[in-house]
Amino acid sequence: MKKAFLILFVVLPTLGFAQLFENAIGIRGGLTAGFEYRFYTDDANSYKFLLGTRDGGVQFYAFKEFHQYDLFEFSDRLVLFYGAGMHIGYEQWDKHYVEGNTSWYEDRTAFLAGLDGLVGVEYLFYEVPLSLGFEVKPYFDLLGREMFNVQLFDFAFTVKYLF
Repeated sequence: MKKAFLILFVVLPTLGFAQLFENAIGIRGGLTAGFEYRFYTDDANSYKFLLGTRDGGVQFYAFKEFHQYDLFEFSDRLVLFYGAGMHIGYEQWDKHYVEGNTSWYEDRTAFLAGLDGLVGVEYLFYEVPLSLGFEVKPYFDLLGREMFNVQLFDFAFTVKYLF
């Protein structure tokens, strides 16, 4: 009985931090800003859904993510994550027309769809269930105002509540 108690309460907690959460909700501030939801399938894998805004429209993003907890020797709370996904939505812009001495603007809207990548780091606070992150989400629009639009530098800061 004493050995079981020793293993359960002394040895197991010293084996490292296990994943203490299964879900996360948060906000993303950057070129694509919005609200995100992440659910973890295990310690190293998750799915993230982002409802974001950019280019005057709204897009829905879905990602498959992979997490690396042991990459940085100086802290086990700093996590590298990367993944890939896709997006759909719409974008909106004003088109300027000029005819003689008259000019006017007309609202335009286009369906938007494309592929996304994702790389970032997060710092996990275990005392309070929060994480702060910095990420880059390059994307490739297959459909939209500009066909085959590429944006490599969609940087953002994230704050997530873990539960």
